[in-house]
Amino acid sequence: MLTLEEKLKGEITCFQGRIGIAVEIANKRISLNSMEVFPSASVIKVPILIEGLRQAETGKINLNELTTIDKRVGGSGVLQALSAKVSMTIKDLMTLMITVSDNTTTNLLIDLLGMDSINSTIEKLSMEHTKLSRKMMDFEAIEQGYNNFTSPSDMIKCLKVINEGDFLSEESRKLAVEIMHYQQFHDKLTAMMDLDLVFAASKTGGLPNVEHDCAILKYGGKTAYAVVLTDQLDNHFAAKHLISKIGKHLYDHLVEE
Repeated sequence: MLTLEEKLKGEITCFQGRIGIAVEIANKRISLNSMEVFPSASVIKVPILIEGLRQAETGKINLNELTTIDKRVGGSGVLQALSAKVSMTIKDLMTLMITVSDNTTTNLLIDLLGMDSINSTIEKLSMEHTKLSRKMMDFEAIEQGYNNFTSPSDMIKCLKVINEGDFLSEESRKLAVEIMHYQQFHDKLTAMMDLDLVFAASKTGGLPNVEHDCAILKYGGKTAYAVVLTDQLDNHFAAKHLISKIGKHLYDHLVEE
C-alpha cells in the first residue's frame, strides 16, 4: 500500500506548472518543494489575520470598533458590489477578508494594522520567505516590482500559530479557527471532502496563473496542516483539480488511518 507521501508524489509527477506542498500530521512532515517561494495571492491574508488578533490582544485595536468603508477595490469580495456607504466592526472586516477573500476589507486592515507591523510579525514567526509589499489589486505596485510572497513551509507555520502554541491567546486562536471555518470557497483542498465528517478551517488564493490553498483539518482527535501552492499555470482547472485530489488523499488518510 502506498504511503501518503508516495500518493502525493504520484499526483504531481506530470503536473504542468510549479507546485509546492507542505503537510504535517502528528508531527510527521511531508515536504515537496516546500521551501520554494511563490506569489502569495490571498493566502497572505492569514498572517494579516494573525496580526489583527495580536493587536487586539495588546489593546492597539478594538475588534468591536466600527469602521466606515468608503474606498473600494475590485477582485474578490462583496463590498465592491454594495452601493451604500458601509460601517462594520474590525472583527467583521477580518471575517470578510478570510471567508470571501474581500480585497476592500483587506486593504483597510493593512492601513489599520500597518504594513510594517504585519511584516514584523511575519519575521517574529520566522516566516523567512514571506513578505507583504503591496495592497490587494495594486497592479501598479506589481509593475514596479513590489509583490507579496510566501512558501508552503511558511504557511504551515501560520496555520500552527492559529491552532496551537502561545503566540496568540486561546481566545484569539479560537476566533481565528472559527473565521477560517466559515470559508466560502471549497473548490480546492476541501472539494472532495465530507465537511460534515472532517472539520476544516482554510484559506484559498488565486491570481492569473496561480492557485493556492491552505487548511487546518481535524478528525477524531487528529489534526492535519496542509498547504499547496502552484504557479506558472497553463490550466487553472487542472491545478484546482490536482489540489482537490491532494485534499482527498489527506482526507482519506485522516479518516481511514
